Formats: sequence, C-alpha cells, structure tokens
Amino acid sequence: MQIDTKIIAHRGSRGTRPENTLISFKTAIDEGAEGIETDVHFSKDKRFIIMHDETVDRTTNGTGLIMDKPLAEIKQLDAGIKFSEEFKGTRVPTLEEVVEMLIKINFTGIFNLELKTNKIHYPGLERAVYEYFAGRHYPFQLIYSSFNGKSLEILNRIDPQAYKARIFRTAAKQAKTLKRSKVIEDFHPDIRWVKKHPFYAAARHLRPWLVNSTEDMQYCFERNMAAIITDYPGRAVQVRAEMRGGLI
Repeated sequence: MQIDTKIIAHRGSRGTRPENTLISFKTAIDEGAEGIETDVHFSKDKRFIIMHDETVDRTTNGTGLIMDKPLAEIKQLDAGIKFSEEFKGTRVPTLEEVVEMLIKINFTGIFNLELKTNKIHYPGLERAVYEYFAGRHYPFQLIYSSFNGKSLEILNRIDPQAYKARIFRTAAKQAKTLKRSKVIEDFHPDIRWVKKHPFYAAARHLRPWLVNSTEDMQYCFERNMAAIITDYPGRAVQVRAEMRGGLI
C-alpha cells in the first residue's frame, strides 16, 4: 500500500519518555519519526523555553509560571522525575539546545515549533523566534504552528515565506479563513474532529493530533494524510510498515 504519511513525534516520544526533553526527541528520531513537534515560551529574561504548559508544575518538581522565572532558575528544575525515577535529573531544554542537537545529528525531517501564545501572548515572541532562525543554517524543514491565529498573522507579516499551520480542536472556520488569506499552508486539527468532518480539507493539508490509537493511525494512513502527530512514534512506524506490506 502506498503511504506517504509522515510521523511527527508529539513533544518527542511522549508516551515513553519525559515530554519535551532532549532524550524524548532523540528517542523519537531513533524510533523512525520523520518529525518532532514541540512548544516554545518566553522565560522572565526572554529566553526560549521548551515546555507545553504555561507553568512548570505538571512536568517538573517546581511550581509557577514560566514567564515569572529566569532561565537559570528553570535550569535547576527536574523535568524527568515525575515521569520516572529512571529519568531523574533530566533538564528543561531551551530552543537553542534542541536545534543544536538536531543540527548535530543532521536531522532532515520536520521540526514543528508551536508558538504557545494562546493563553499568554508573550510580546515579541514571534519576531524573536524568526530572528533566531533567520540567523542560522539548519538541515530540517521548519513548520510554525499555533492555536493563536494572531500569532500566525504576526509571523506572516514578518516572514511571508515561513511555513505555517493552524492548530485547532473545533475552530475550523477561522482556520479556513487563514488559509484563504494565505497566512497558513496547512491544518493541524484534532483527530476526533477530523473523523467527524472527513471532507474538510485535502489529505495533503492535514496533520491531525493526537493520533495515538492503532485505529486512528490506520485511519490516517489509509487516507494518506500529510502527517500524523503522535505520542507513540515507534508504534506508528510499526503500524505504517505493516500497512505498507512490511516495508519501512
């Protein structure tokens, strides 16, 4: 079976490693993922912090908002202990550290960077991220995404050539408006919404999340969607190989 669907690891191999850490991203790539997805915030001293939540509470041994903490304080937190004792001492990475790792291993897949501005709109984050990437060479395909359409519009004004996607759970009309306005190229919808609205967009423009069950993986692979975003990239690689007839 012809399947071109790429596998993007959601916060790395989140199902098997502490999310949004270097070991999580490296594991996902080693398992065969063609892409990794992650999230970026601003610290108090305007450093790029890789974490999903606006607070450090859920994934580290600390408490409080990222925006209230300088990088030095965040670097003292343990980002692995809550996942498993095995990963005690794992640190919260910066965007720079993730990119350096990807460059070091010559990662040529997709790097999907979500701007986490839907709850806290960090002023200047869009331009700061743009300027960081504009100043360096990297081997991967950079895709920006966000739940916040305004962030994507800001980024589009700064760099119309940037590859952008709108994430949504149910806000499909707003996403379509951004597409018609040429602000975004693709859609990153909730898989549950996709299954209820199978004719929303061409498969080549869809990268649904969170595609974790074998059934949902098969659903996306059968339709040859652009990519899936999953917590279990290793499992997805196996399912896709089986559907391809054993060909990785």
